[in-house]
Amino acid sequence: MKPVPVSQKAKPLVLLVEDTAPLAQLYLEYLKSAPVRAQAAATLAKAKEALAALRPAAVVLDLELPDGNGLDLIDWARGAGLDSAFIVITAHGSINAAVDAMRAGAQDFLAKPFDAERLVTTLTNALERRRLSRIVETLGTELGDDKFEGFIGADLSMQAVYRVIDLAAKSRSTVFITGESGTGKEVCAEAIHRRGSRRAGAFVALNCGAVPKELMESEIFGHVKGAFTGATADREGAASRADGGTLFLDELCEMDLALQVKLLRFVQTGMVQPVGSDKSRKVDARIICATNRNPLAEVETGRFREDLYYRLHVIPIQLPALRERGSDVLLLARHFLAEFSREEGRRFQGFSPEAEARLCASPWPGNVRQLQNVIRQTVVVHDGDLVTEAMLPADIDGERPAEAARTAKPAPVSASTAAAADEIVPLAQLERQAIEHAIELCGGNMTEAAIRLGVNVSTIYRKRQSWAAPAAQ
Repeated sequence: MKPVPVSQKAKPLVLLVEDTAPLAQLYLEYLKSAPVRAQAAATLAKAKEALAALRPAAVVLDLELPDGNGLDLIDWARGAGLDSAFIVITAHGSINAAVDAMRAGAQDFLAKPFDAERLVTTLTNALERRRLSRIVETLGTELGDDKFEGFIGADLSMQAVYRVIDLAAKSRSTVFITGESGTGKEVCAEAIHRRGSRRAGAFVALNCGAVPKELMESEIFGHVKGAFTGATADREGAASRADGGTLFLDELCEMDLALQVKLLRFVQTGMVQPVGSDKSRKVDARIICATNRNPLAEVETGRFREDLYYRLHVIPIQLPALRERGSDVLLLARHFLAEFSREEGRRFQGFSPEAEARLCASPWPGNVRQLQNVIRQTVVVHDGDLVTEAMLPADIDGERPAEAARTAKPAPVSASTAAAADEIVPLAQLERQAIEHAIELCGGNMTEAAIRLGVNVSTIYRKRQSWAAPAAQ
């Protein structure tokens, strides 16, 4: 084995496992444009020897080897405690083999044929993810600031989130944010954008659950005049507007399966083709996505493409629920109380001990957004030096709603509700009726309606916008 020059030692080592000599030589040539040093092995046995001796940062692995299957090498490496990033090479269109490799522990896959740019990009992403994972594992647990890029929280779970955000911001890799509704997924995406090299570019957010599926392709990729009924002019999509910046796809698991195929193509190639156009253009947008569902569960049920999941799930960030954040509940509550008291001209300076105890005892199913709405509602309706327990809404801790339901008087039955008793009404229709009824009762004041519904006012605006959007033909 030849000695490695000192100038090369700082570069991560990549092991190429390919038994076809011309292809191995071609891939080694490709890797010369990457900031790595590469070595090749032609068999499974030679690859195991190289892995044990060299411990490479990454392995580019052909699954079809003369003395075995490449998946066996991944299993062997994991069993030996090696943390090399594996990228598998599959035959064209062999998605099932790629998925099996992902399940075995591979970070990504390459379908033959591929060019130098594709190999280098995939390898760079895999190495970056490995680097971030190592740094996160070695981070200390000392507390830092209780405010970070729009977040408020000193709990250890949030300190870990802040560090991953800071690391992800320095990377070009795709970020996949998960967490319950109201935990701050868009705040997280904006923080990554602001702290990264793309901060001068646009941050374009698109809620995949708030746009009718017929219009979703146009919202992402744009359309040309005449593409469908109502397309009276060319329109630039979110992907093009995010060129040079960040495209944030919120509630990604709500996206239609047919559109997921087109999104996968965009992620792979960076090419955007507006609806109704036969021309494509290159777009350089970093993708950050989020969902309040379990994405792997969505994959298993067939509602989300597995290949798209593995393309996007490069740097995962899990936002903790508010009930898991300890004293952050009071930290946030005091912040919101001061902010809303200034806005509404109230005198509140804090909470009584009983009110604080109740705030801490609530399960907060709506997380930070629910807490924000509760404090706003309290400030709007009451005034005083301290918020007392009696001032807090009756439905925040999981016990009072049940008590209220047992003691509440039946609501008057209208003709419409009587008719509805004999039929099943779609949830979307009931939701729209509830929102419009609340707005009417509040005299058109959508902020007050949102408070009384227990949702963020932006949710009402998004819903009404989606109802008003014309259906594509």
